[in-house]
Amino acid sequence: MGYPPLQDKLHFIKNIIIEWQIGYDVDKSDKEKLALSTLEYTEFIGANGKRKALYELSEYLYYFVQWEIITKNEIDDLRVFLQNIKEYEFLDSRSDLQILRIHPVNKKILDIEFCHSEVKYPLLVHKFNNSDILIEIIIKEKQRAVGIQPMLYVCFPITDLQTKDSLLGRVAESKEYGLLVLDSSKKIFLLEIFKIFGILSKNHRHDILEILKIII
Repeated sequence: MGYPPLQDKLHFIKNIIIEWQIGYDVDKSDKEKLALSTLEYTEFIGANGKRKALYELSEYLYYFVQWEIITKNEIDDLRVFLQNIKEYEFLDSRSDLQILRIHPVNKKILDIEFCHSEVKYPLLVHKFNNSDILIEIIIKEKQRAVGIQPMLYVCFPITDLQTKDSLLGRVAESKEYGLLVLDSSKKIFLLEIFKIFGILSKNHRHDILEILKIII
């Protein structure tokens, strides 16, 4: 039995979801990435001790405040909320959001002996009212250090992307891109995602509070 042509597998359909591991800062030593920021002159010291500038998500927040879509009082309310979080309340510290490992048992497959176990990672999903945008948070082991870290992804329908031609029913062209527009209707999304970033861990809160200082 043959397989369908590769192109047939890549046609975009309406229920495809885009997953974006969005960022809010850029290391100022990364000159190539720093050049992509419209606010490369801004600076704060991150929780990791590195000099950083506003980038991606924090650029939106900065301009939304400049354009008075978001008020400084709303930024101050967010700052107060984050300052009052207790250490055991951060997502990477909660006892009810721990990685679960099942004790291994012997398992033979095709006469080969294995130790079989399972690892279950906490997954949190937040849906915004009157929007198809979701936030997914998965708590996993750190890649380059001991401990765990919550990873945040923004998920939105492919139909939210603005492209020169509709993506539905076709494949993407080489180097084709789409635009996700965050306008004034996404104000609540922007404030809420910063709040959620701030509760991921103590280090995330540090960075978000430093960003809010610059914006205010």
